[in-house]
Amino acid sequence: MDKLNEILEDIRPDIDFDSAESLVDGNILDSFDIITLVSRINEELGIEISVDELIPENFNSKKAMEKLIEKYQ
Repeated sequence: MDKLNEILEDIRPDIDFDSAESLVDGNILDSFDIITLVSRINEELGIEISVDELIPENFNSKKAMEKLIEKYQ
């Protein structure tokens, strides 16, 4: 997902999202990062991620985020 890569790179260029895991549980991404990420995904990918989906498991890795996005597309 090229768009997700762009969004992640814009938000946190210091993180290698291809290999990073436990992004939320490991305090790599903070609440502001998640809010920004969800907002950008909603806006740029034209989807609306439900509040119920805002759980660490959905944002702990790029793979988890891709799975979440695919669910909405």
